[in-house]
Amino acid sequence: MKLHGYFRSSAAYRVRIALNLKGVAVEQVSYHLRNGEQRSPAYLAMNPQGLVPSLELDDGRVLTQSLAIIEWLEEAYPEPPLLPKEAFTRARVRALALVIAADTHPLQNLRVLLRLKRAGLDPEAWAREVNLQGLEAANALIEREPGPFCFGTSPTLADICLVPQMANARRFSADIFKLKRILEAEAACNRLAAFQDAAPDRQPDAELS
Repeated sequence: MKLHGYFRSSAAYRVRIALNLKGVAVEQVSYHLRNGEQRSPAYLAMNPQGLVPSLELDDGRVLTQSLAIIEWLEEAYPEPPLLPKEAFTRARVRALALVIAADTHPLQNLRVLLRLKRAGLDPEAWAREVNLQGLEAANALIEREPGPFCFGTSPTLADICLVPQMANARRFSADIFKLKRILEAEAACNRLAAFQDAAPDRQPDAELS
């Protein structure tokens, strides 16, 4: 399999974590997003949105959208599980993942920030604000959940989404240091090799920054 992505992409970062947790090896193919490589005709034929990541399967079929890719990995490689067995908690995990992946990350991705800059606005101030708002909600959602991870003693889809977003928040200097519960979950994740090895600065294309 091939993972088409970019070292700094939060969405690709999520998929790298999931692949590592599942123990699935892939070849990485990099696209420099700031240079627009993801808009090449060849890549658009694979992913008409021109976004990363895309997961190219061994038979040539392609999956897009990070959460859809991770859900496929969960079904194709069920161990270790990334979703709880109990239906209510499973829905809570998905809800937290969506708070981050659907309601927070898209508001501060590169496309939005470039548009704000062209409009003469302050993209970094915007990114700080939306990161803090989203992560405050995430912290409140799991404040009473047992740790050390978002939902218990092992990482789930929620943690996979949380860690890249925490990295974004720090990059934009968002004041997340009072959000104790998600800081606890992040620290637990970052003790695991699967998360460490997925970090942006450990990727083969990190020099493209």
